[in-house]
Amino acid sequence: MLSATLYLIRSKADGQYLVARPRAANPDAPPDPGFLLLFKEHADALSYLNTHASGLMDRFGVESIPGSQLKTLMGRWGFTGIGMVQDPLVPEVEFARPDHSLGFGF
Repeated sequence: MLSATLYLIRSKADGQYLVARPRAANPDAPPDPGFLLLFKEHADALSYLNTHASGLMDRFGVESIPGSQLKTLMGRWGFTGIGMVQDPLVPEVEFARPDHSLGFGF
């Protein structure tokens, strides 16, 4: 994955990346930083937006990142891990943390 180009969805309003957050066991606890959602193809990221946020598509952009920069991005933003979107329509997402990379190479 380090040589692959990955695609991310980012808010045009505040620059935040689209993440998946686990349900909090304690609603009073601070929110988890979340799992950064990654897509293998630009078209998959657009399909995800079209399917799950069609009325909000103009508020988001799709960015590419070389896989070699993923670790740096993860450290800068403090994400819990990644969520590699396998099927943007369902969605089917495979989650991984840095200490359990599951072959994601970060």
